[in-house]
Amino acid sequence: RDSTELIGEPEAITHPVKFFEKGDRPLEIVTSRQWYIRNGGRDRDLAEALISRGDEMNWHPAYMQTRYSNWIEGLNGDWLVSRQRFFGVPIPLWYPLDEAGQPVWEEPVSPSEDDLPVDPTTDTPVGYEENQRGEPGGFTGDPDVMDTWATSSLSPQIVCGWEEDDDLYERTYPMDMRPQAHDIIRTWLFSTAVRSHFEAGAAPWRHCALSGWVLDPDRKKMSKSKGNVITPIDMLTEYGSDAVRYWAASGRPGTDTAFDDGQMKIGRKLAIKLLNASRFALSFGSDAGEPLEIDNLAITHALDRAMLASLGGLVDEVTVALDDFDYARALERTESWFWVFTDDHVELVKARAYQGDPASAESARHALRLAISTLLRLFAPFMPFVTEEVWSWWQPGSVHRQAWPNGNELRAAATLEGEAADIGIAEVAAEAIAEIRKYKTATKVSIATAVTACTLSDTPERLDLLRPALSDVASAARAAEITLVDGDHLAVEVELAPTDA
Repeated sequence: RDSTELIGEPEAITHPVKFFEKGDRPLEIVTSRQWYIRNGGRDRDLAEALISRGDEMNWHPAYMQTRYSNWIEGLNGDWLVSRQRFFGVPIPLWYPLDEAGQPVWEEPVSPSEDDLPVDPTTDTPVGYEENQRGEPGGFTGDPDVMDTWATSSLSPQIVCGWEEDDDLYERTYPMDMRPQAHDIIRTWLFSTAVRSHFEAGAAPWRHCALSGWVLDPDRKKMSKSKGNVITPIDMLTEYGSDAVRYWAASGRPGTDTAFDDGQMKIGRKLAIKLLNASRFALSFGSDAGEPLEIDNLAITHALDRAMLASLGGLVDEVTVALDDFDYARALERTESWFWVFTDDHVELVKARAYQGDPASAESARHALRLAISTLLRLFAPFMPFVTEEVWSWWQPGSVHRQAWPNGNELRAAATLEGEAADIGIAEVAAEAIAEIRKYKTATKVSIATAVTACTLSDTPERLDLLRPALSDVASAARAAEITLVDGDHLAVEVELAPTDA
């Protein structure tokens, strides 16, 4: 006050004091000795080295690497790994006691590597007797245990036989893939990278597959304290395991997913449709239960060949997605193709498969069986039970032990006399039958209503594609005949058979 540096009069204030969670007493900050692992927080060169370890990993999705790098760049202290708890992996150290019975912290007594693991609170260090524990001139064990991440960060090494099975370790480390949620990149993933950097001089795995959280329907994180946790037991009972798995696999990698039983209903519908479509495709001929020999299938019809060529493209696309760990896209593309297959191709070839001439009927049947065989394997990672059931109807072994489909093999099966199939045939045939169905729907009659006359116009190029599949379109439309007329876009003129009022 006398120095005149005080501005104004002193006022009483209240300092905010932190309270521990669910507690009613203020926190008291007490300093104590702790153990740390260097993590780059105080060493720029180490930080840069750990960031570079992130470049050795393939991140799925790729943008998640930014979280890893940003975390390291923001560190300002080392990794505290000691904890004052009753349970955990003990810090394997002892300390000599001076003549006053005080620990000499600067001279820790370490066990030999061959003696690990040890519990310093019950094991005795070399050179001491148990009766010297806690006595002046004797020793005391470190009372702390390790932080959870300090031990789980060694999980890849432990699984790979580190320090126990050199042959296994040599063959399996670094590991191929770590699956985990995005919220523990800064803890579990980073701490594992730190340990691998020090122990192996390498990244601990080649791929990081990062998932999101499951949120409640209001897109809030589920928490027992909030009372918004939804357990899957009732969902499994109501919709089935495949439907719940379908919903889970629909969540994008790295993206949080809200709980939605509507998606499970869609998954159940998909499983039932897969059963029914498979039952239909496998219902023809005495050889329906025989193993498929893809090189010997007589698939000659242009529409069947076009479908298989399209399926080959789907296999390529799904394989690329799964190689990039994008399981959601793999499921989405397979499901989308499957619904087009059942809604369009199956309906187009149904009559021919039942009662076409022998060569055309066999072409339809073989193509259907090959498509179902392929789709079962594409769906198997997402819907393991329904695919295993259908596979057991007609093939030996488990669907989950079969070779992954090959797009080139499907395209080869669709090639006739050196001529590759034209996918456009399937596309224009599907659009043509859709246009006729659209007319029936607009007229408010059943899709099964017979067509007494139909004129279909389109561009000459598209009509050329349609001609090889025209009889299938007519059968699916229940039309005796379809007349093709050149035009500038797809259009139909339809006369329907009279219906009972």
